[in-house]
Amino acid sequence: MGDGAVTRAIIAGGGIVGLTAGRALLQAGIEVLVAEQAGAIRAAGATLGLWGNAVRVFDDLDVDVRSVGREAQMYFHGTSGELLKTPEFGAEDHRYLLAHRASLNNLLAESVGYDNIRLEAAVAGFEEDQDRVTIRFSDGSTEDADLLIGADGLYSKVRAQLFPGTEALEHAGHRAWRAIVKAEHIDVPGDRLIVGGRHRTRGGYVRAPNGAVFWLLSQFGAPAPAASAKQECLTRSAWLTDGTWDCKLTELVDATPEQDILRNQIMVVPPLNRWVSQRVALIGDSAHAMSPHITAGASLGVEDVGVLRDKLSSDAGLTTALKQYEADRLPRYRQSAVLSRAVEVTETPEDFARNYAAFSHWLLTGR
Repeated sequence: MGDGAVTRAIIAGGGIVGLTAGRALLQAGIEVLVAEQAGAIRAAGATLGLWGNAVRVFDDLDVDVRSVGREAQMYFHGTSGELLKTPEFGAEDHRYLLAHRASLNNLLAESVGYDNIRLEAAVAGFEEDQDRVTIRFSDGSTEDADLLIGADGLYSKVRAQLFPGTEALEHAGHRAWRAIVKAEHIDVPGDRLIVGGRHRTRGGYVRAPNGAVFWLLSQFGAPAPAASAKQECLTRSAWLTDGTWDCKLTELVDATPEQDILRNQIMVVPPLNRWVSQRVALIGDSAHAMSPHITAGASLGVEDVGVLRDKLSSDAGLTTALKQYEADRLPRYRQSAVLSRAVEVTETPEDFARNYAAFSHWLLTGR
């Protein structure tokens, strides 16, 4: 029956959240198949910030994420290079783990076991009834399971079928540019994140665990692209310094080949009132892809996994467990949206830093 025990689960998506879910369910004694549409387990970008709420989940799952990252701190600076102070918050509210994305994906895949991962397996749809859910793949094959977890991201096929009309939307005017550069000839003594006072622009650079440098720029209210990505970045990097300090951002942009710069329109998932059906659940970006200006999407997705695992491990039965999971998550994300919006609409760098620290404090403590 629909409220029976889960013995087999299929997870659509082999990204960080999907693989974490695979590890969690295997640890709970559930047979797992992680279906990844790509031909390899891979990651976009060089680094990923993991807040303490996610690190705690990994600790519970015996996944040593500290081995693929380093401790870092999320502090912001102004255009004069000054630290934007947040005396209302402690050092713990700024502390996170900077992980190497590809290494983390590989670590998680190994923890799941490659025998439990199927590559080039894009989930195209599903049918569910009282006794099972049947998953259809794009090659025409099918698999039966007790539970389908949609961890297939921003453009989730699972979400599209479960809740039609919830396609990803543009976060209007929010654009981002980023790249990874080795830049051995540029001395980058430390990480720096900068909030500009003009044009609602932010940017900065962090040293990746593998020795490269990851830099990024983003802007709220950005106009449509009208120049090369590199020229857009050089213009915006100049907005982030008054010239009185040694900001490395322009040098890093200048050292990056045009073809290596990624330029993106930020997309988001509209707020959902439901995350589950009788045998299907959404986790991670498929349920709540948000603007990356709060750098918490992955951490919240991993947090989803911990909650879902705990509910499935109870004696409540599947349908009840999924409803409990949904009831836990929806208020969390409503508040996340409120605090994220407060960061976005700030008018000064000082308010940006203060509201960001308020968000991270809530993320870690729930208050």
